[in-house]
Amino acid sequence: MVLKAVAINAMALASVSLLTNPVGAQQPAATVASADPRIEKLKTEALQMVESRSKQVQEIVDMLFSFQELGFQEFETQKYITTLLQKEGFTVEKGVAGIPSSWTAKWSYGTGKPEISLGSDVDGIPQASSKPGVGYRDPMIQGGPGHGEGHNSGQAVNIVAAIVVKQLMQRDKINGTILLWPGIAEEQMAGKAFLVRAGIFKNTDVTLFTHVGNDLGVSWGASGSSALISAEFKFRGESAHAAGAPWRGKSALDAVMLMAQGWEFRREHIRLQQRSHYVIRDGGDQPNVVPSTASIWFYFREQDYPRTMELFEMGKRVAAGAAMMTDTQLDTVNILGSGWSAHFSKPIAEAMHQNVLKVGMPKWDDKDQALAKGLQKELGSPDFGLSEQVNKELRGAATPQNWTGGGSDDIGDVAWNMPTITLRYPSNIPGLPGHNWANAIAMATPIAHKGAVAGAKVQALTMLDIFMTPKVVTDAWDYFNNVQTKETKYKPFIRSFDQPPTYLNADIMARFRDQQKKFYYDPTKFKTYLEQLGIEYPTVRAQEAKPRGDNN
Repeated sequence: MVLKAVAINAMALASVSLLTNPVGAQQPAATVASADPRIEKLKTEALQMVESRSKQVQEIVDMLFSFQELGFQEFETQKYITTLLQKEGFTVEKGVAGIPSSWTAKWSYGTGKPEISLGSDVDGIPQASSKPGVGYRDPMIQGGPGHGEGHNSGQAVNIVAAIVVKQLMQRDKINGTILLWPGIAEEQMAGKAFLVRAGIFKNTDVTLFTHVGNDLGVSWGASGSSALISAEFKFRGESAHAAGAPWRGKSALDAVMLMAQGWEFRREHIRLQQRSHYVIRDGGDQPNVVPSTASIWFYFREQDYPRTMELFEMGKRVAAGAAMMTDTQLDTVNILGSGWSAHFSKPIAEAMHQNVLKVGMPKWDDKDQALAKGLQKELGSPDFGLSEQVNKELRGAATPQNWTGGGSDDIGDVAWNMPTITLRYPSNIPGLPGHNWANAIAMATPIAHKGAVAGAKVQALTMLDIFMTPKVVTDAWDYFNNVQTKETKYKPFIRSFDQPPTYLNADIMARFRDQQKKFYYDPTKFKTYLEQLGIEYPTVRAQEAKPRGDNN
């Protein structure tokens, strides 16, 4: 990584004509990035070009929503996006890193440097099927998967930004490479570490990741997310007739249950900041047969690599104890996925924040606010609607402040290998529980469309800053080498023999795929997915009028 920074620095010295300040002047990257009139002119064009592609943003968002695919099974999504990008002149590779539903799309001009990678997740949530634009629980397919995280929207942000910037680069002969990729199986935390291991980012200088939110913004430094190890513990025993000769059996299920119970007792004596949870994937075949196999799937989350590894080792000891108590064997311990807690680039965040201020929040109309407030009321949340202003202050800290634990995103594995940020764009509604049917309600509506357009604008402007202002890249690598990784060095949680668990969710999608096909979006016949479904926007419950003077 140091060599990469040196190479980019040389490029900066050779390109001083792009800068209005002397090389070495101690100015924030964002200030330098916005100083060149040529860049400002291109940014004005880029904003207009992204706006002109609002229809394309809407179609991508709605199409991916209609597929509603779970992790490792994102094949319709793969087919649709790669076909689109191939038509736009990108070179596509499918099945990268041993993941059949993964892909990359690359385009280069001139020297090909610097290389910007654009990533966003694509998978859905089990049992989150919901009709878009309807402010209460109304599944499209009972029990079916849905986009209860909003991962259907981020690729639209990246794809439209990439197409616009590519056109400007071709016209104005701007050197660089654009690499697009999906976050496969993010909900299983089982994709990005394998992409890193496969060398997908070996030539990348900066990664601009994006994730759905309810605001428009970016931050730098410690992300506040949890590091995570996803591990499955498989036990092997011996079957027997559960009534006729139970003493001859050795129950693998007993071992699983004892491991779960043992972990609950152990939980009292570990840090409050940890998060750990599990499901039993295999509990036997039928009650009258002592289970000869059983398995339990754990997520272990903590603040950083050493603490998360400590939890994992503790889990293995509890599993070994459960096997001893039941006279079974701990057959295998498979790491299915993992993720570091992210650290984001301050110089890239500074440059992007200026673009966030330039773009601003979308203009929500009364219908957008009515859906948001109606859904918030339905869930018992404060009904304050959609946010209308961006945060003018760029937030960040080099180290976690008052860290109390929480969710995870495997973008951390990417962020510890190159300068990386995550752009939040406002395509969802505040006050929702997350990983829930409610989080799917806005995700094929004008809220999602407007938010993704705003995100695409910020992404395009930031790409221009990086391609045309070498100082942004050199400052980013200086921060990466001398601040972020000065004392912390990346090493993966996954072991050399761990492989992507591509079988996950195959059975669920096999049950629902044929039903889902009936609901795939057809943009040749309908302007929007809401129109195809015949949904009036917004559809919310009528609020009951409260009698006046009733204080009970």
